[in-house]
Amino acid sequence: MGKAQRGTIRVGIGGWTYEPWRGAFYPEGHPRKHELDYASRRLTSIEINGTYYGAQKPATFAKWHDETPEDFVFSVKAPRYATNRKVLAEAGETITRFFAGGVTELKHKIGPVNWQFMPTKPFDPVDFEAFLKLLPKEAGGLPLRHVVEVRHESFRVPAFVALARSHGVAIAIAGDSNHPLIADITAPFVYARLMGTQEGEALGYSAEALDLWAGRARDWAAGKAAKGLAPLAPAKGPRDVYLYVISGNKVANPTAAMALIKRLG
Repeated sequence: MGKAQRGTIRVGIGGWTYEPWRGAFYPEGHPRKHELDYASRRLTSIEINGTYYGAQKPATFAKWHDETPEDFVFSVKAPRYATNRKVLAEAGETITRFFAGGVTELKHKIGPVNWQFMPTKPFDPVDFEAFLKLLPKEAGGLPLRHVVEVRHESFRVPAFVALARSHGVAIAIAGDSNHPLIADITAPFVYARLMGTQEGEALGYSAEALDLWAGRARDWAAGKAAKGLAPLAPAKGPRDVYLYVISGNKVANPTAAMALIKRLG
């Protein structure tokens, strides 16, 4: 299948500042201030995690934009102050402040915004829909893509899938983890977080597991159902795919991500 008939597949990791990566991923003595430059030339995307914990300055986002290749894309984890609250419908001010706080300095390199919820947050259909209605379609003239990462079993119901689909919001696919795996495709893109890298595997994952996830990424990009994941929505054409190797044996995550990129060619 030609590139025109499939979406773009991007593979990366969460963040780029992690002490054990120095000497394992980054060469010994590599300047810390150039770690993003190094990582962004070996991966095709990175999920920014720092934004979940606190605000960043506009100049910081602009710096990240300038340090990375022209075709590089960041996903951005939204602030926890928007999602870690009793009443989600009251998150409007926090959401507005986040998008006015400089994230648009990433310009065309801004990818999906990941709204991560605590494992203790159950599904409330009315409140959750009110939250989804607060998510802007654009910011600073840039179109936005939203993904929700839910971690409570109560979300594993058709009503939640239908709600996400009606708003064009993706559901984060929790790969190889203890979190609920909801594989329904609800947006024009797929967002997967792989959390199963293990010690003792030279590439973080076994060759078989890497082949499986690479194949699933190709299937999603081509608008097909991914092997072994159910329930699955009917294919509706090509989709962009964002695949992040997160958690697990974290020191091996960049190696696993690069192995996936190699397999995807």
